[in-house]
Amino acid sequence: MNTELLQSLHYIEKEKNVSREILLEALRLALLSACKKTFPDKENLDVQIDIETGDIRLLDNGELITNAEFGRIAAQTAKQVIIQKIREAEREAIYNDYSSKIHDIVNGTVHRIDQRVIIVDLGKTEGILPMREQSHKEHFRQGDPIKVYVLEVNKSSRGPEILLSRSHPNLVKKLFEIEVPEISENIVQIKGAAREAGARTKIAVTSSDDKIDCVGSCVGMRGQRVKNIVRELQGEKIDIVRFSEDAETYVRNALSPAQLAEVHLNKEHRTANIFVQDDQLSLAIGKKGQNVRLASKLTGWKLEVRSLSQKIPLSDLEGVGAKTEEILRAAGITTLKDILKSTAEDLAKIKGIGPKTAEKIIDSAHKILLKEGKTLPLIPELEIQTPIEEFQSMESEEPGQAQEEPQAVETPAEELKPKKPRRKAKKAAAEETVKEVDQTEDFGKEESKE
Repeated sequence: MNTELLQSLHYIEKEKNVSREILLEALRLALLSACKKTFPDKENLDVQIDIETGDIRLLDNGELITNAEFGRIAAQTAKQVIIQKIREAEREAIYNDYSSKIHDIVNGTVHRIDQRVIIVDLGKTEGILPMREQSHKEHFRQGDPIKVYVLEVNKSSRGPEILLSRSHPNLVKKLFEIEVPEISENIVQIKGAAREAGARTKIAVTSSDDKIDCVGSCVGMRGQRVKNIVRELQGEKIDIVRFSEDAETYVRNALSPAQLAEVHLNKEHRTANIFVQDDQLSLAIGKKGQNVRLASKLTGWKLEVRSLSQKIPLSDLEGVGAKTEEILRAAGITTLKDILKSTAEDLAKIKGIGPKTAEKIIDSAHKILLKEGKTLPLIPELEIQTPIEEFQSMESEEPGQAQEEPQAVETPAEELKPKKPRRKAKKAAAEETVKEVDQTEDFGKEESKE
């Protein structure tokens, strides 16, 4: 019997991943509970189990009790205690196992999908992949293998709850660590990652060895390494950029493949005003602002991208000379937008700028803004009559002469559309048509009389 007991303990230890000491303690407590049911008169009962041989001894005040037989209720109580203790030990072992895997990748299988929440079978337990941690472009079916990122492991009455993710930026970083040996060997380091799950990810890498190209290592031969990661993420695009300690270089790399013309950094507020050529503006901003948004997350700088045609130098403002421009730039004011964000009191606080100069600069900025807002870009210069002039010209025409409809000029300015004169011209044309019809009918009647 002792041999069978030890074999059973060894099987449970291997199958449930529970240590033998915990199992023996659970067995001892179960037998002690059964003894108290069998011998209710004895108070100082104790059970001892030999770890090596599996021998069990029942003691009462230190004296050995022999021929102890347990009843049915006592045996059932012992069984319940053993099952409960083993279950608690198993849950604790699972919790400790997956607590060490937080912020790491684990493999699993899609067990079931319940209202967009995916239950993942991890082998010994199950994990939860909520809808908010899923990529909107990924689709899984029951039985599909899946790699997930462990976010949290929490204790509950039903056992450990494991929260998983497929949208976390660290998932991409861990996939690169698995796929690129140079990263696992700490030769190439991932300095940052910014991700919009299902659409695009940007990662910044650097190398501690000058002989090893960090970007080429992540891309792999013929792009095979990065292709494997893209396939795992079901087609998500990945941009690999080179990290730099120089902030301007880092910003330029992060906004690639766009070519930047000028980069003005404000290190105090960690903002960057970027100017590009007109043909590079859409490329720098990206689809729905995605490229500049990810670059801003990756670098930690607030990026504002404009075209060079939108750039208005500070020297164009009234009251801003070369010296004043240097003072403003030193204070972090480099664009017209920075001027408009400030008040005259804010500018007057800058050393070297008085209250009158500050008011003059603010007024000049607003005037330029209004002037720029009234211009009609990309429209050729045309001789356009105002509505009043066109109306006067139509009034001056002879009454018997047909009026031509005014030509519509394509312009976005609503105030330039000659609405009333156009209606008057249409009315005149209609009256002229009626006159011509009447003349035709009169001519037909005269012919019929003849």
